[in-house]
Amino acid sequence: MSRNESDESRWDRTYSGRPKDYPQPDPTLVSVDHLLPTQGRALDLACGVGGNALWLAARGLKVDAWDISGVALTQLTAAARTKGLEINTRKVDLNQTLPAAGAWDLIVVNRFLDRSLAGPISAALTEGGILFYQTFTRERVVPGGPGNPDFLLRPNELLTLFPTLHVLLFHDEAAVGDTSRGLRNQSCLVGCRMSLSS
Repeated sequence: MSRNESDESRWDRTYSGRPKDYPQPDPTLVSVDHLLPTQGRALDLACGVGGNALWLAARGLKVDAWDISGVALTQLTAAARTKGLEINTRKVDLNQTLPAAGAWDLIVVNRFLDRSLAGPISAALTEGGILFYQTFTRERVVPGGPGNPDFLLRPNELLTLFPTLHVLLFHDEAAVGDTSRGLRNQSCLVGCRMSLSS
């Protein structure tokens, strides 16, 4: 990547070279479907080609899908049209646009890390809203993920990024035990924004 290449150009180039098949939802997200709302508004933040967004829309949620890559969003729009799903895509640079407070019943962030957005993401949930957040960790079992440690979670870091949420599920398995099983190379948190009266 050129030192002067923008994030938008880099991701457009990445998504231009991928197969145009239907993207699949993240398996961990699917495995916690019992914790997720089946109605209301959902935001798939840094959605890429939108495997999670498509799955959420098929579950009956009104889905907003944000990404910096217009190429990825074009592919997502085409896949949604083919599947008969309605997804509101929006090209967003998260360095310039923050999610509105109290706007979503579910926010999904998958394989994206910008620590400065943790507070705004928590605030963007409705009361009782759910956050699913999963991304790469510094401790790796196999190669993969970003090379820059700034984009990798430290041990248990997700817990410190979202202290105001009630934790429903947390995985940070590192390299403990049988590393051929479980969630490795990534950490996952599912949290709920509790009502102010709780």
